[in-house]
Amino acid sequence: MDTAREREAPIRVVIVDDHQIFRTGLRAELGPEIEVVGEAANVDEAIACITSAAPEVVLLDVHLPGGSGGGGAEVLRRLAAEPELRGTRFLALSVSDAADDVVSVIRAGARGYLTKTASGAEVTAAAMRVRDGDAVFSPRLAGFVLDAFGAGGGETAAADDELDRLSAREQEVMRMIARGYAYKEVAAELFLSVKTVETHVSNVLRKLQLSNRHELTAWALQRRLL
Repeated sequence: MDTAREREAPIRVVIVDDHQIFRTGLRAELGPEIEVVGEAANVDEAIACITSAAPEVVLLDVHLPGGSGGGGAEVLRRLAAEPELRGTRFLALSVSDAADDVVSVIRAGARGYLTKTASGAEVTAAAMRVRDGDAVFSPRLAGFVLDAFGAGGGETAAADDELDRLSAREQEVMRMIARGYAYKEVAAELFLSVKTVETHVSNVLRKLQLSNRHELTAWALQRRLL
C-alpha cells in the first residue's frame, strides 16, 4: 500500500538548461506528474543542484557552458560515481539531433534523448518511462541509438512471422513512420496520397497489434529494422 502511494507521488525532476526562458516554458508545460525540485544553467550548477536535490529524473541539455567544456556528457561522467544518485535517471533534451551529440550522452549514461520539438506532454511521458527504467528516444534518432549500442549501420533483421504479416509497401511505410517521418513526408517520398499512407499505417498497427507510432518505433528498434 505504501508502494502504491509512492508510485502516485509526482516524479522529482531537475531541469538543466542554459536558457532561462526555455526552463520556464518547459516547467509550465510539464504535467502534474512532475515536481520540479531544482534548476541549473551550467555544468557546475547542475552538479551542485543534482547532488543536493537527488532527483529521480534530470532533464539535461547537451550543450552547457562551464566545467571543462564537456556539456551534458561531462555532468553525467562527474556524477556517475556518486552513490546517492544511483537511482537518478538522465533524459537528454536538446535542439541538436547530431549523431555525435546523441552518442556522447548515451555513452556517458543518459537513458534517453529527446529533441526540443517534443511537447510538454511528451517530455512528461518520457520522464515517467525513464524513471521506470525504460530507454526513450525521439523516433528520428533511432539509427544513432542503434549505433551507440553497437549495431552495425547496415545490419538488417531476419524477417520473422510478424514482419511477414506486412506487405512490401507496408514495410516501407512502417520504417519511415517508425523513424519519425510525418504522413506528408512519407507520402511525398513514396509518391502516395496522405490518405493512402494513413490506411497503410492503420493496417500496420492492426497487423502488429500496436497502438501508436511510439510503440511501432520500439517494435522496430527491438528487431533492428531501422
